[in-house]
Amino acid sequence: MLAPVLRDEYGLSLFQVGVVLDSVWVGTMATLLPWGLLADRVGERLVLASGLAACGAAVIGAAYARSFWALFLLLALAGAAGASVNSASGRAVMYWFPVSERGLALGVRQTAIPAGGLVAAAALPPLAEGVSLRAAFLLLAALCFGGALAGLAILREREGEPGEEARGLERMLRDRRLWLLCAGSTFYLVAQIAVTGFVVLFLHDERDLSASEAAAVLAGVQVLAAALRIGAGFWSDVLRSRLVPLRLVGLASFATLGAAAALLEAPLALLVPAFVLAGGFAMAWNGLSFTAAAELAGRRRSGAAIGMQQTALAVGGAIVPPVFAALVGVTSWRIAFALAALFPLAGVQLLRPLRAA
Repeated sequence: MLAPVLRDEYGLSLFQVGVVLDSVWVGTMATLLPWGLLADRVGERLVLASGLAACGAAVIGAAYARSFWALFLLLALAGAAGASVNSASGRAVMYWFPVSERGLALGVRQTAIPAGGLVAAAALPPLAEGVSLRAAFLLLAALCFGGALAGLAILREREGEPGEEARGLERMLRDRRLWLLCAGSTFYLVAQIAVTGFVVLFLHDERDLSASEAAAVLAGVQVLAAALRIGAGFWSDVLRSRLVPLRLVGLASFATLGAAAALLEAPLALLVPAFVLAGGFAMAWNGLSFTAAAELAGRRRSGAAIGMQQTALAVGGAIVPPVFAALVGVTSWRIAFALAALFPLAGVQLLRPLRAA
């Protein structure tokens, strides 16, 4: 949401904007699995609260960053600390809900991402343009501290059920199914980053929308994504399968982003709904993948499994933004979006060997 303002404030090229977007992924990549292991050992309450508090402190530092590399480093630290949420909150859901309700519960949990995106789309561009970029960062920091306090107040640990499976870490890391799930999910992520990371900049630069108007389109993406994540999670509970909906969502992501790429020069009345639909499906898969990873590992290793899956996504997330930005620079927006649309289709093929999740 802040890409246009960041570019103007720091005098960045499109590639450097991609690097800034990359910073949070770089930080999370290094800490997701350790946070998951720590959550399995000490519980999710302490992990979530301490990580979010440290994230808020790093974002305050980013608000006062005076150079591009200082901003990159501080946002990377924020990502490294904030990654605690992924494993901790997912593990909490795994413990509190039975398998027959878990898809819906984790789908609701995963709406935190589009819900946060909706809040950011509504609040950050007007604040950054009307007050300052620093004020936008300070709002983000305040929200992080609020999340830390909420975690302390609400989360409670629950002991595992008698006879619950306790798989060793080494066995989990050797599970071919989990690696295939991680690889397929990472391919799905390419389409998500292409839309959520760059649609505001594209609409602002190429279609002459203001930063706030372009962010409103992204807000529409977040609303649809939240509904699709809940719906897909509930559907997976009814089907007793996470993988059937996961594959169909991948096909829908491929088709809708491909259509949006074909409509880049079409009237906004056609292009905007196309991007909202493409972005919604590009974000709809995460809860299904999240749930499948945790269930493959068993509840006692769910924090580590989620950390492993999210680490794979972070590796992909660290690569995609600068590569996508560079691809736009040497080809065109249409080619870059069209190529991004192919990755969910490849992810569907990677997931085909999986049958038991």
